[in-house]
Formats: sequence, C-alpha cells, structure tokens
Amino acid sequence: MVWQATEATHKYAVVVYNYEHSDPMRLRLHVGDTLQILEQCQDWYRGLNIKNKTEKGIFPKSYVHIKEALIDRSGTYETVQAKELPIVQEITSVLREWGNIWKKQYINNGVEFEMLKVMMLELIDCRKLIMSRKITMDELKELQQRVTTKIDYGNDLLGLDLVVRDEVGNVLNPETTGTIKFYRQHELAVQRIQKESSKKYPKNSQRLKFAFNLLVNVKNFVCRIGEEADILIALYDVKEAKFFTENYIIKWGNQGLPKNIDMLNDLRVLFTDLGGKDLQREKVSLVCQIIRTGCMDVIKEGSDNKKLTKDLRRPFGIAAIDLTDLLKGYSDSEEDKQYFVPFEKCGERDFLEGIIRKVVNAKEKDINHKGQGLWLTYKLLPGDMKQVVEENPHLVVGNLAIARKMGFPEVIYPDDVRNDIYVTLSSGEFNRGSKSADKNVEVTVCACSDKGETLKNVISVGASGELVTEYKSVIYYHEDKPKWFENIKIVIPFQSFTDCHLKFTFRHRSSTEAKDKSEKATLVAYIRLMNDDGTTLADKEHELNIYKMDSKREAVSYLSLPPTKVELEKRLNPNLPLHKQSISAGGYTLSHKDFAFISTLVCSTKLTHHVNLMGLLRWREKPEQLESHLQALTQMEIDGEEVVKFLHDMLDALFNILIQNNSEKYDNLVFEALIFIIGLISDRKYHQFRSVLDSYIDKAFSSTLAYNKLMVVMKDYVDRAGDIKENDSSLLRTMKSLEYIFKFIIRSRKLFARLNEGRGRQQFEVSVKQLLTSINGMMQFKKTHNKIVLVQGAALKYLPSTFSDVMTVFNPKELSILVVDFINYVPKNQLLRQKLTCLNDIVHSKLLMKPECRAVLLPMILYHVKSLIVKREELEECCRIMCDIMEQLNCDDMV
Repeated sequence: MVWQATEATHKYAVVVYNYEHSDPMRLRLHVGDTLQILEQCQDWYRGLNIKNKTEKGIFPKSYVHIKEALIDRSGTYETVQAKELPIVQEITSVLREWGNIWKKQYINNGVEFEMLKVMMLELIDCRKLIMSRKITMDELKELQQRVTTKIDYGNDLLGLDLVVRDEVGNVLNPETTGTIKFYRQHELAVQRIQKESSKKYPKNSQRLKFAFNLLVNVKNFVCRIGEEADILIALYDVKEAKFFTENYIIKWGNQGLPKNIDMLNDLRVLFTDLGGKDLQREKVSLVCQIIRTGCMDVIKEGSDNKKLTKDLRRPFGIAAIDLTDLLKGYSDSEEDKQYFVPFEKCGERDFLEGIIRKVVNAKEKDINHKGQGLWLTYKLLPGDMKQVVEENPHLVVGNLAIARKMGFPEVIYPDDVRNDIYVTLSSGEFNRGSKSADKNVEVTVCACSDKGETLKNVISVGASGELVTEYKSVIYYHEDKPKWFENIKIVIPFQSFTDCHLKFTFRHRSSTEAKDKSEKATLVAYIRLMNDDGTTLADKEHELNIYKMDSKREAVSYLSLPPTKVELEKRLNPNLPLHKQSISAGGYTLSHKDFAFISTLVCSTKLTHHVNLMGLLRWREKPEQLESHLQALTQMEIDGEEVVKFLHDMLDALFNILIQNNSEKYDNLVFEALIFIIGLISDRKYHQFRSVLDSYIDKAFSSTLAYNKLMVVMKDYVDRAGDIKENDSSLLRTMKSLEYIFKFIIRSRKLFARLNEGRGRQQFEVSVKQLLTSINGMMQFKKTHNKIVLVQGAALKYLPSTFSDVMTVFNPKELSILVVDFINYVPKNQLLRQKLTCLNDIVHSKLLMKPECRAVLLPMILYHVKSLIVKREELEECCRIMCDIMEQLNCDDMV
C-alpha cells in the first residue's frame, strides 16, 4: 500500500460512526468528531483529531463524511476549518459542548436537563434551516440574532464563558474593536440574557410573528357509515362558536376509502393566512363534520332501499381535537406523530351546531366514540405561503389543498388579489302548511345574474373540492326550525358583482322517491351582492324575506321585492299590521310565516363596504363627489383596516387625482390624505404594512410629476407655521411623515429624470433647497404656544431619516450646510433633549461618511456639545454623542 497526500477537496471530515479498537496505530473515532486528513490509501485515511491534535492514526473512509474546508498554509503547519458560515460553526461547537453537559445533567438528575434539551433541539432546527440556504439575508440576520441570544442565555445558565457580539450576533474581535463599542455590546448582551431568562420558555418556540400555517395530514378515517359522505375539516373558535377558515373536503366512498383512490395516502391540507390575532384566540379546535349522502335514515345492511330517495345530505357526526396548546406554543408539532380524533355520532334530533359545541367542550373519555374517529398529523409552519414553499419544499408537493382563512391575513400584499364571499347558512323557520308534520327542508343556493341566468361553477364547498353551480344544504328530519351552520364560498370576478345576486330556494324532501319527485321548490329568497351606492354586501347576519312562488311566476320579478327584513320595513306602511299588507310581484308573494337567516363575509381587494372609500377608488365615475370623499378620509371616517387593505389602489388613486386635477384645493386634500395614510402605517397597530408601503414605492409607484406638487404643498404648509392654530395638527402630522413624503418626492423625481434624460435637475435642486430653507426658518420661531414646539420637536426627530434619500439627488455638502442651519436655528434653551437626539442621528447618518460633509457637520456638533458640557447640562447624552463620533470615525466604512 502506498500512502498519498489528499487533495484540497478531501482535507476535512466529520465522524458519522464510532470506531473503537486497541491498535495504537489506529485513530479512535466518536460520532461528531472533526478530523484533518493528511493522507489516503485505498479504503483508509490517515489524519488527526482537530480538537486534540496529539491523537493521530489511520481510520476507515466509510466511517467519516467529507466536507468542504478552508485551508490555511500560512503557518508552520497546515490547518483546516469547515467552509461554513461562522454562525453554523458556532452552533456546531456549542452543541458539542452542551451535549457533554447534557449527558452529565441526565446522570445527575440536573434541574436544567429538560430546558437544555429544548434549547439544543431548537439550535439543531436553526442550523438545519441555515444550512438549507433557503432563507433571505434579512431572515438569516433575524435568525442569527435569535440563535446567538439563545446561546448566550444557555452559556450563562450553565456558568460557561460569555462572548461579546455585534448587533447581528457575530463575535467581536477585541483586537480590532474599539473599547467603547466593546463595552456597549457587553451591556446589550447582558440585557438580552436578562430578557431571555424572564421569558416563559415554551416547548415549541416557533416564528409565528405575523403569519403562520397549519399543515394537517389525514392518515385514516375509521367509521362505519355504509354510504358516501363528505368529510369537512376546518378550524373552529370555541369561544365565538364559529369557524374561521375554509373547509377542507374529502369525498368518502361507501367502502370506507376516499372516492378518489389516488388520494388514499395524500389527504393533506394547509390552512393559510393565520396570524397573531389567531394566536390570541382563547380556544381553538380542529373540527371534522361528517355528512352522509343517501337515504333519510341509515339503512341496515341487506335492507331493501330501492323505493327510497338516495341523494339526501344528512348529518352523521362530529370529530374534534383541541389545538390551543399547539397555537400557544406549549405542545410539540411533530410531523410524524399521529393523533386520534374521537368521533361523536349525531342523535335523531341533533343539529350539527349543537354536536360541535358539545364535542369541543368535552374530554375524550366523555365521547362515546367506540374506537371510531380520524387519525391525523399536524405541524405549524411559520411565514407566508412563499416562505413555506421555500423552507419546506418536501411538504408542499403533490395534491396539497390550500384552505384560506375566512378573512384577510394580517399583512395584505399587492399581488394577493381576492374576490370571495363567504356565506353561512345559519337557520330558518318554516310553516308546515298543509303537511301533517314539520317539513324536511332543503336549501339550494346558486348565484344568478339579474337576467335570471345561473352562473356556472362559482361555489366552493371546500378546498380540494371542485367548484359547483348549486349547493344543497343538510336536511333535518321533520324540523320546522333547522339550524344549518354551513359555510360555502362564492367565487365571482369583481367585474360581475354589479348585476349578480344569491338565490335561495327551499324545498320539502320526502323519504320515498316517488313522493320526492312530486315535491317542487315553493319558496325563494335572494340577496344582492352590491348595494345601489356601489359598495358590497355588509359583513353581518341578514334576515331574508321568503317569497311563495306560484306556477305562473316570471323568472326574475322577485328582484323588485325587498330581499331582507330591514329593506322590507322601509317599504311598509307603519299604520297597518304586516299581515294586512300585500308584498308581491310577478307571481311572488311575501310569506309572513317563513324566515331564513344567513351571514356573509366579503374578502375582496377590489371592492369595499365603505361608500367614501369606494368613491375614492372610482373617483372618475362621480368627480363631483371627490371633495367629500377626500375629506372623509382625512377626517378619519374610513376605518384604518379598510385603508390598509386597499393601500396599493388607494395610493394609485390619490396620485392620479393629484396629477389630473389642476386645483390647489385638491392638491391640499390629496396631501392631507397622503399624510393620513403615512401616519396610519406608522401606528403600531399597522406597522407591519410598512414593508408593503416600501414595496409600493420601489416597484409600483409611477407618478413622474408628483414631486413638484408635493414640494409646493409641503412648502406652503411650512411657510404658514407662524400662523398655526392651537387645534391645527396638519403641520405636526406633516413633520411626522417627512421620511415617506421625501421618499415619494425623490422616487418621483428619479422616474421623471430617467424618462426625460435628467431634464429639470437644476430647478428640482432649487426647489429642494427652498423647501429645506423653509423648514429651517420654521425652527426659528420661539415658543408662542405648545403646538409650534411640538412641530419643531417632530422636525428634529424625523428630518434625519430623510438624509439618505435626499443625498442621492442633492449635493451632500450643500445638504450638510442646510443641516447646520437647521440645528443652529433652534432657539436657545428650547428642545435641548430633542436637539441632542437629532445630533446623534446626524452622527449615525450617511452624511458623516463623506469627508466634505464631516468638515461641515463636526464643528457644529462639537460646538453644541461643548456648550452643554461647560454648563454641565445633559452630560450623559453629550458623552454618548462623543462616544458615537469616535466609534463612527473608527468604523471601516468611513472614507
């Protein structure tokens, strides 16, 4: 055997199997050891243990895994290290060190054993995620911060040495890091550890910030039905007693298997659009409704059912499992762990709603399931759908059904276009008429045009199910007051909403086929999708008027009749009793003894309930009402959730109004609307939409002429600062919106310059200078009332956030000169703390990176700091600014 030096690609290995022996020429191997390989010969390597380089010897190739490595030949001896991100190497090192301690904790019954296990498992998951290379740089940065905080907390808990890190989590090198920064980062590390130790550590710590998903995999359904059935699975809020996601539907055959046999081992659904509000629900259950399709009563095997009606949807039972602990983070979410969901069969007179309430509040031992139920697995997946696909590609392949939340996610992106109506058949009350017993009422739902045409394939019963033209409800036997509690989704293009309505027909179903054929629908109700003012159907419960149909009726003459009780009351004569008033048209007559209730929820990114918001989005249709619609927005008459839902379209409309109307009145109103929207997104309630606004400015904003008008209006606001009233907050809100107003101005100018080869640059720079000069002049006003002081304080706080954008289109040195005037114009002994904060923001701005700007800014900063130090005022803040200056001057980015 001839030993040969290994190539550069085979220098580093990790042990994957233990290798024990007594031969001194062979190297003992333990799983996880890292080795430096020196030579190779056939099936053997010769090398050394990197952790203890005195351990050398030969070992089999099959016992190790080769990894990429960085080779350093600068010293006396060749050294190697894994070609991995520093954070991956640190996690690996920490896991090895904690692993040894964890074993000792187990032997000695240590109190930190369980907590250390949980933290190690989380570090393993994080390492796996980083190694997958399927996360963005921002996500990697966030994950690294979380991991290093966990490592520091664990080391502190175990009494191990701590390291000082930067803001991202990288270990700081004391040889190249300034003393001030080193000390500050040490303080921050201590604060992070204290914060981490104060948390209640959950068993399942997931990244469920604003969006998460629930993956459910149905493994088996054990239940003897004997007929075909629909299995409907959805998430249910126990406190509110309602479903909050779409159904996932499984078509079950009469042989006890899925009707589509290809889906036998692939019954999976992903419940998406879930967010922080769903984590706050008091109790959440996964509820499965079983609805059989067949005869009125369950037929015993071998019985003759030829004369019986066989297409009736009848309630069969409910299965449910509590997911509250999973969503709160205090139970595991293992992909392969199967859970049994017990099944409760419906009684003869039970409504599905009542059985659901009973089962979700019962313990498993109280459910008489007799071994019947579902077997399933579930797993929480953090992030939106895009992130789920990138991080878990193996979970989203195949026939994965997507069941969305009945409502919008907490962050709505411009490319998420929806136009869905969720309809809940709630309950009804029906007169038996000439029948000797109460009716077996079946409701048929369809969507129709105003011409009477039925829209094809627009109704969804559940995810994975095909769209249908008609939906037929569950039937309750001899029940005059049925409670259906059934959800469906209507999917209609928003262009068709205007002339569409939902039609409900009611029919008695007989148990025998011969009688059932003679039973026709005799009652009808309807509701329009759009109101006369262009808004959509309200999100609430509606009491529908039910009309009797005669044989000579006209197709759509019922559309002239009031659809709901609310509209009926508007038409009635208050001086006459209801039963003496005839409400009829074209063969349809109001039934005073029959009622039906439905609930609707509209999820549309193109249509809204709000009149003024719809008026703004469609301002060209009724331009005479534009002023009132804009005033409604600025006076906060439109709900903030509606505004952020239509953020993209709203901004497009505002900038179109700004450009296409040559009126100062509209310019001011649009500007007010713009600062209202910016202020709304700055609110903590909607701060997650900041990324949507940033995305709009970078990718969707296209108004090339907006910058001129925005600067003119803003300058006018600032120039009138001396006349500001105590109750006028417009200028204060403008100062708080400075960052995004300048973003719009600069983006607009860049688009114009790109389109016109830089034309108008000189005039633009003059306008910018005049605007900044006006802001400087505003700072000179001495305290006349509290409002002007608040405005000046807001300018000191928010103006530095504009520097990085302004200097891309304006001379940085000239900008620095204007900034010096801005600070110097602040009245003496006024707004001292705000002025120092502004100075510190200037120190950290990009302006200080340029030498010509530093020459202008530093003398001004030092002058103000020195004057305060001499007076022994605000010493702590002055010291912080001086330290930050030295840190900035010492950083690598400084020119």
